[in-house]
Amino acid sequence: MKKEEKIRLGISIGDLNGIGSEVILKTFEDSRMLDFCTPVIFASVKVLSFLKKKYQITANLHGIDKTSQILDGKINVLNVWKEGVDINFGKEDEKIGSYAIKSLKSATAALKNDEVDVLVTAPINKKSIQSEEFKFPGHTDYLDQELNGNSLMFMITDKLKVGLLTDHVAVKDIADIITPQLIEQKTTTIYNTLVQDFGISKPKVAILGINPHSGDNGVIGKEDEEVLKPTIKKINDSGKLVYGPYAADSFFGSDGYKSFDAIVASYHDQGLIPFKTLSFGKGVNYTAGLHKVRTSPDHGTAFEIAGKNKADNGSFKEAVFAALKIYKNRQEYKELTKNPLKKQPRKPQNKGNKSA
Repeated sequence: MKKEEKIRLGISIGDLNGIGSEVILKTFEDSRMLDFCTPVIFASVKVLSFLKKKYQITANLHGIDKTSQILDGKINVLNVWKEGVDINFGKEDEKIGSYAIKSLKSATAALKNDEVDVLVTAPINKKSIQSEEFKFPGHTDYLDQELNGNSLMFMITDKLKVGLLTDHVAVKDIADIITPQLIEQKTTTIYNTLVQDFGISKPKVAILGINPHSGDNGVIGKEDEEVLKPTIKKINDSGKLVYGPYAADSFFGSDGYKSFDAIVASYHDQGLIPFKTLSFGKGVNYTAGLHKVRTSPDHGTAFEIAGKNKADNGSFKEAVFAALKIYKNRQEYKELTKNPLKKQPRKPQNKGNKSA
């Protein structure tokens, strides 16, 4: 990427009956945001113009029909559909869910084709999006299919980063899913992410136990003794600074997390409850492990306040800045890890008066 080119930021609109469109518009109402990136919202300029008036937002929208029409310095809205949409704030609606998926699919295609550089997704309703064409529990699983790599839900702030061994999995299935292979794969993904995406050369990673008190030496479940501990030792013996398992109940309250660059939780609530308690409104959901950058805010559709002009766009703005920073860090890492011998032309040797 040339230095003068702004990063193209693709945005999927999420559930139109939720707060996604509101936090997007509020974020880019601040014209200074256009100094950092070129936003491309995958939706409908007709719908966003209606919502802009509703929220009394003064930003100018630039409607386009193809990515070749994207302009720097503008809030680009790529028309994924042209018809009007019946918006009912706060309501679950499969029709609205279908528009969320149209936006996501279009934005993802543009990301794969390098028409946008990064993707920020507004919140969806997991029930409304289900259909014959879309049978995924959320963004992460869909992007894992569409993009190269192995996805991992990584919740991040500047001071706290939490990754998950399992994400949208029923509690009854967690112990069966967590295998040595999964632990190694997810931990390696987090380790490599900290190095290439966050510029941490020797990351320290903590892994939380599966059972209460990490199993109490096998008294409360055997998974920690038989699966976690030997796998962590194997990873640690390979040279990575990975430690655990730590009892999850006291780990965050005792500030133990502050000694590590990232924490690996065994399941969704074990990691996200403390993360959102400590960071809500400032946190970002980053899909680590893929060859493209995707972030989202740390909240959902917030149907209870949708349409009331009460939504705080702080987390969405953080998601934008995180995507831009990660993209730049990744570009720098690629440049630094190139083979220097390939970059430097061979210098001609001075052979003096000797003939060849």
